[in-house]
Amino acid sequence: MQKILIIQTAFIGDVVLATAVVEKIKAYLPDAKIDFLLRKGNENLLNNNPHINEVLIWVKKENKIKNLFSIIKKIRKTKYDKVINLQRFFATGLITALSGATETIGFDKNPLSFFFSKKIKHIISTSVPYKHEVERNNDLIKDFTDVSINKPKLYPSEKDFEKTRQYTDHLYISITPSSVWFTKQYPIEKWIEFINAVPQNYRIYLLGGPDNKKECEAIREQCLNKNVITLAGELNFLQSAALMKSAIMNYVNDSAPLHFASGMNAPVTAVFCSTLPAFGFTPLSDRSFVIETKETLACRPCGLHGKKECPLKHFKCGFGIETNQLLATLSA
Repeated sequence: MQKILIIQTAFIGDVVLATAVVEKIKAYLPDAKIDFLLRKGNENLLNNNPHINEVLIWVKKENKIKNLFSIIKKIRKTKYDKVINLQRFFATGLITALSGATETIGFDKNPLSFFFSKKIKHIISTSVPYKHEVERNNDLIKDFTDVSINKPKLYPSEKDFEKTRQYTDHLYISITPSSVWFTKQYPIEKWIEFINAVPQNYRIYLLGGPDNKKECEAIREQCLNKNVITLAGELNFLQSAALMKSAIMNYVNDSAPLHFASGMNAPVTAVFCSTLPAFGFTPLSDRSFVIETKETLACRPCGLHGKKECPLKHFKCGFGIETNQLLATLSA
């Protein structure tokens, strides 16, 4: 029985996408014991996952360095056969290099990749054709599996679904309007315009975390459409994913909820403002749509990640997206 550790201590969406690696390894090595290292706060995403033996948690916000070496010590003691590092940062490179694993695999962009037993080229494109992040991650394991990819998968419990049943007795869509980055977020004014154009037979749920509740309430209060209910802060990660599963459509930014939809194979419309679909973070659901401005903008993309404000102050990549583009996917 092989002991395998997967490392992904980045953000929520990255962890969801990493579950595709878990699914693939388990399909090829059903007897493997798979552990997963992530940052504190993301562990609930992996609740109920039948393929994961143990979730290791790195507490990064307090005593970061001390906790880092505690994790390294624990990993060395386990004596893994393979450590698969999905990240490209120094700290996870150090964990991988000092893991004591028989085989260490990671991307060449990791500054400590020269210590890995196998390093794989990591390429982010800006044009078609491009590799999805799930494909890039699969490159790390294709030598002992194959080149085909598995989709990410989340496992809400029956209690998670039970929590959402009170909201599913009506035709509904969900909207997750917020993003950590301003330039990744479809403008609030545009969300309101879209909501007011949604047919009255749909209930509209606004999703997000506790930090997004105020913004969602501001959107709801400004809408003429009164079929809007704020659920931001009311549902945890897996409950939100469970609700998205039965929606007629889920509207999201280029952010973590996009990947929740992929993990549930839920219908999704992903709005890309400053970032490009070619970066490789598009939805993977069977019924999925990507929306972006039709105008060619020399300033787009303005970076690989979002920014706190539009560098040119006009935010045409967001305001240039038309309401009819979003409405079209509701019945497509």
